[in-house]
Amino acid sequence: MSQTTAGRPTSEPAQRKQRAQIKARTLRTDRWWLAPAITFAALASFLVYGLWAIFDKSYFVEPYIAPFSSPCLATSCPEGARFLGLAPFGDWWTLPPGILILGLPAGFRFTCYYYRKGYYRAFWLSPPACSVAEPHKKYTGETRLPLILQNVHRYFFYGAILIAAVLTWDAVLALRDAHGNWGHFGLGTAILWINVVLIWAYTLSCHSCRHITAGRLNHFSKHPVRYKAWTFVSKLNSRHMLLAWLSMYSVMLADLYVRLVAKGIINFPFA
Repeated sequence: MSQTTAGRPTSEPAQRKQRAQIKARTLRTDRWWLAPAITFAALASFLVYGLWAIFDKSYFVEPYIAPFSSPCLATSCPEGARFLGLAPFGDWWTLPPGILILGLPAGFRFTCYYYRKGYYRAFWLSPPACSVAEPHKKYTGETRLPLILQNVHRYFFYGAILIAAVLTWDAVLALRDAHGNWGHFGLGTAILWINVVLIWAYTLSCHSCRHITAGRLNHFSKHPVRYKAWTFVSKLNSRHMLLAWLSMYSVMLADLYVRLVAKGIINFPFA
């Protein structure tokens, strides 16, 4: 609808011409760049550490195995580090064991809805912050390659469940001492258990998990078990961002701790 200026009607095209022509990238005066900068530094540090850890050979010391190298599935793995004592990949696999399973946890986090928001803003500046123009001329979202592949997140969820189960088994084995006797509880045991709790919390708080528990249900009253599961997952889902950060650093710190013990850098009673 046309408006009037000094009693005279103003056409819509004229209104559009009168809009402020702002050439500045943003009119925000706060430190809007701080959040994406912190996110960039945090995610980059995790990626750098992960790259180093994958090729580091000090990943096992009784009774601990570093999370980034578990499960160990080749004969090149120390006997005590092999998952369930098995080595299905035999002796032909000579690369670091972590490469075999890297795709599952990495794919799950890389396609995670929260992490996508984080690295879109921090790495691609798309957009870097609210009310800040992005430097890209075109925006296609996740409708084209390669970003359309983000939709496989729901399938990586199942892989993440397997990894969480493996890490849980590793935490159980951490209750044994170096001689295989049960009842051991060192600092490493506590660290691995804290990590596995956070890994499960992050995994189950996933949006895909929330959909799996009660998706396509029209009547909660007819599915009380699924409703309770959905309620529990929904509570976790409200903390998905926090759990994403906590679990990312817990798995990195747990991995680093085991490697430092394996290298002999940390060597004190009840390690």
